[in-house]
Amino acid sequence: MSNIMRSQEKRGDVLAHVSSNLRRLRMAAGLSQDALAKRAEVSRRMIVSLEGGDTNVSLSSLDRLAWALGVDFVAMVADPTAATERIDATMWRGASDASISKLLGSVPAASSAQLWSWSLGVGDTYQAEPDPAGWSEMIFVHEGCVRIDKQDGAVTIKAGDFAIYGSAQEFSYANAGETIARFVRVVVC
Repeated sequence: MSNIMRSQEKRGDVLAHVSSNLRRLRMAAGLSQDALAKRAEVSRRMIVSLEGGDTNVSLSSLDRLAWALGVDFVAMVADPTAATERIDATMWRGASDASISKLLGSVPAASSAQLWSWSLGVGDTYQAEPDPAGWSEMIFVHEGCVRIDKQDGAVTIKAGDFAIYGSAQEFSYANAGETIARFVRVVVC
């Protein structure tokens, strides 16, 4: 149900990378915490907490922070010492233990392309916020059934099928079947 990235692992997890990456990128951009908060339309308190490693954050807030810093999402969440082709990090967990999102890797595109592995437990939903103009997603379902509700219409994708759509609109993923739904997501920005 939530789109919040939570720390489930030891402090060497993604949120620890967010903390150090955010501080490093903000300072490199010459921005104060207040200036970054205004530019990204998030609270200064969130930035203070993130830099201190003391908070959970929504994926959409990380997107806004990355945009405000002129970097991509991967620059915010990845280990800065590791290659981005193989990130393999948990970014989201749903209400069901079967619901999980992993950012598998990223390669350069116009800005970047991100490869994700997702699963949704029976009855679980992930509510997204619109991406910036020009962004797209490609979803391939390899197990179960996923419904994508978008402003421009809903689509249901069964195992073995796919959908490609512009993600600069409100959308959500829902498990539309009786078993765990597993799918691959590619975000192109």
